[in-house]
Amino acid sequence: MKKLFFTSLLIILTLCSCNKAKDESMQPSGITAEMAYEGVSNYCHQEYDWSIAEENPTIMYVAMGEETDSAYQVIFRSYTGALTYFYVNKESGSTRMVEYVPMFDIENEAGSISLQDYLGKNE
Repeated sequence: MKKLFFTSLLIILTLCSCNKAKDESMQPSGITAEMAYEGVSNYCHQEYDWSIAEENPTIMYVAMGEETDSAYQVIFRSYTGALTYFYVNKESGSTRMVEYVPMFDIENEAGSISLQDYLGKNE
């Protein structure tokens, strides 16, 4: 009877550990909205001069925009009023940048970055 009990217990534990491994492998990989915001914010704080916003922090900011099935949009507003839209691919982290100047209604492709290069870095 003890042998049957321990054999059953061993089988149950084995099945549970297999299901756990299967569940972990099914976790989504890629970029979260928080990661997209953090990486773009780190990039903007590294690449742009924020000293002008010290007295008026609302003049420059980073904010989340729209989300699609494949990308997050993160928006940087410069003190000049220009906007840079960052389109972060949810799977790869590759990020396309588009600059928009509302005053002149001008939009230009501004290049791309790898979001992973800016994750985990503080301003």
